[in-house]
Amino acid sequence: MSFSSDIKRELSAFEAYGREPLKAELYGMLLFGKTFREDKIVFTTESADAARRITMLLTNLYMPIIEKQTALRAKTSQSRLFKISLIDSGECKKIFEDFGHSGKQINLRVNRANVSSEELSAAFVRGVFLSCGSVSDPMKGYHAEFCVPHKNLAADLCKILKEVTECDFMPKTVLRGGNYIVYFKGSEQICDLLTYIGAPIGAMEIMGTKAVKQVRNNVNRRINGEMANIGKVASASARQIEAINIIKQKYGLEALPDDLREIAYLRLENPEMSLRDLGQNLNPPISRSGANHRIQRLLEYAGVTEDKNNG
Repeated sequence: MSFSSDIKRELSAFEAYGREPLKAELYGMLLFGKTFREDKIVFTTESADAARRITMLLTNLYMPIIEKQTALRAKTSQSRLFKISLIDSGECKKIFEDFGHSGKQINLRVNRANVSSEELSAAFVRGVFLSCGSVSDPMKGYHAEFCVPHKNLAADLCKILKEVTECDFMPKTVLRGGNYIVYFKGSEQICDLLTYIGAPIGAMEIMGTKAVKQVRNNVNRRINGEMANIGKVASASARQIEAINIIKQKYGLEALPDDLREIAYLRLENPEMSLRDLGQNLNPPISRSGANHRIQRLLEYAGVTEDKNNG
């Protein structure tokens, strides 16, 4: 079950009251479905929930004769295609005209009389999403889109979304495979969209997933930073021990001044220690800066140079 399927299941369970919101939702499904003409109405979907939803809406609002067909998709035996058709052309014409359309129209456009309020707009967009919408799995990314077959309908949908007063929607459009894709990027925009059309649980899942990903990224960054620091300490320590061994072979550590001899022995015994820890284990303890100064003097004795910030 995909994340989009879960969203459509939640939307299909949305309880709308009153004829007008139900009609606006049905309008969104039909207008952005496969075929919406005065002589033919066909709705196809891969979502069983969307198929049940449009059947319920048609039956409650118009009681037409409906033909239901189910077929396996050619690409995979696990995906089914649901086809809802109206048999009687007279009933098609009645529904087509009831939404304010006529056969004389050259191009289908959204009849704004059917989406004349915020409530009706939300119901309409819910229907559009059930018809042609999808949302990516939030674990993989943040992307929501409507796959619209006609340019004018895509433009009308964008306009309706931008007019929503309670949300600052900024949809974008791109042409892909002959269809116009109206899409959103960013978790906040997608969460607002899902909440607006009636899928708050899906929106909360996206927010929860985002929080988990942020914590995981913070932990990974911290671990990577600590590993990098450990690597720097180990590399610096190895060069310091090499320098101390050079001094040991050439002059002997006893030839060193007391302060350098003390830190040389401490470094040989504790290769994993940072400069700060080395300084704290001297007698008396000194700062990291003081420990670094003594190490640099040791390196000068050995004729070795090193980045003073390491360790």
